[in-house]
Amino acid sequence: MKLLLDMNLSPRWAELLRQAGHDAVHWSTVGAATAEDVELMTWARTHGYVVVTNDLDFGAILAATQAEGPSVLQMRTAAVSPRSLGDRLRKALGRFEQDLLAGALITVDERRERVRLLPIKLQRPEPGD
Repeated sequence: MKLLLDMNLSPRWAELLRQAGHDAVHWSTVGAATAEDVELMTWARTHGYVVVTNDLDFGAILAATQAEGPSVLQMRTAAVSPRSLGDRLRKALGRFEQDLLAGALITVDERRERVRLLPIKLQRPEPGD
């Protein structure tokens, strides 16, 4: 799988994920460190990459635009180093590979994992809510 690591993650993730058989690149090697999230998302979609991040903004962008891609895997844990989360992330990538290839927002936290298929449908409030 082709993975694009956001600036908020260590570049060490790229090597760990390449060793696990993925085509992983850190944004710092393909784009400007000051780039807006939308630029990173556009690059990932154009080049067929899944965005891996610790930033909630990417999920918000997917929801607001109801985009069908790129897929995003967001790690929502206090410790996001390859040493502390490497095994968990590799397992999640394997478990959710088909969802990520089809278009999904995957959230991994300390206790669980959540899958939302793209595009994200916004729930409308019922009349009277």
